[in-house]
Amino acid sequence: MSALVLASPFVARELAHLSDEALVALVARGDDGALAALYDRFGRIAYGLALRVLRDRTLAEDAVQEAFLTVWRNADRFMPERAKASTWILTFAHRRAVDLVRREERRRTEPLPQTPVEDTAPATDEEAWLRLRRERVQQALRMLPDQQREALELAYFGGFTQSELAERLGEPLGTFKSRMFTGLARLRELLAESDLEPWHTKPSTT
Repeated sequence: MSALVLASPFVARELAHLSDEALVALVARGDDGALAALYDRFGRIAYGLALRVLRDRTLAEDAVQEAFLTVWRNADRFMPERAKASTWILTFAHRRAVDLVRREERRRTEPLPQTPVEDTAPATDEEAWLRLRRERVQQALRMLPDQQREALELAYFGGFTQSELAERLGEPLGTFKSRMFTGLARLRELLAESDLEPWHTKPSTT
């Protein structure tokens, strides 16, 4: 499947009674109408999430498109006992948005071709410190369990409050707060030897 399709009103009505998990099961069988129905349900939410991460409408649209194509390719691997379909789908959208952010950051930091070495000013101590801090935080994040890492990245990099994320992911607020607390505590432990704090401020809990 090379592109997402819009569900016709007839198809939408036929599938409206199905749960998200049932739609994913149909997608696993090659039903593109079920994929379109999932897109109708979660496309706008996924776009809002990607836009908060990327701050660019075109890139956000690309992230959502690729996320749903990933859903199409991986629907047979979905395990409803491990996560809700909504969480599973939005996780793809968030991961792709973060990947695009990192790609754009690499592009901005790549040296221009044929730039004389003597014209490049050496990094200041502050720049070197910030670079080291960012690298160590990213390395520590990769060591966290997937759910804890996703929660922290969504809250801090996505700009959502804990209440917004819990509602969007269909999870109890207490569960999401607990995951955030545990993940942040573990992240601080991983950074303790370097005397680095992952973030100076806490996400909003409203």
